[in-house]
Amino acid sequence: MADEYTAGVCNIGPAETARRQRVGQAGAAATVGLAALLAVARAGRPWRLLLAFPAAMSAAGYLQAAHRFCANFGWRGVFNFGGLGAVQSIEDEAARAEDRRLAQRIALQSMAIGLGVALLSLWPAGRRRR
Repeated sequence: MADEYTAGVCNIGPAETARRQRVGQAGAAATVGLAALLAVARAGRPWRLLLAFPAAMSAAGYLQAAHRFCANFGWRGVFNFGGLGAVQSIEDEAARAEDRRLAQRIALQSMAIGLGVALLSLWPAGRRRR
């Protein structure tokens, strides 16, 4: 595990990485819980598209933990390898630009995964025979 800031690669240490892991877990639990609620309520198929939001949140948490990179920090131009909330500013503009590119990639991947989960939820569970 990297223990120092590397532009466009790693901007969080173990404490922040664990926080992102917990966000991924919470998002996964929310996705499963919402899916169960929609199934119990026999909600129409369009309602299943709501699964995109917690699924994207889960994906964002897990992707950030896997990359050891906080997308929000990347947009803001900061990093943290200390205790939670102890961010430090990045002065180098080229490094900030690299961080923004990775932050954008993580955001797009998270949205794509969330949308993919929502679209998969529309898939028919089984076909009825006549």
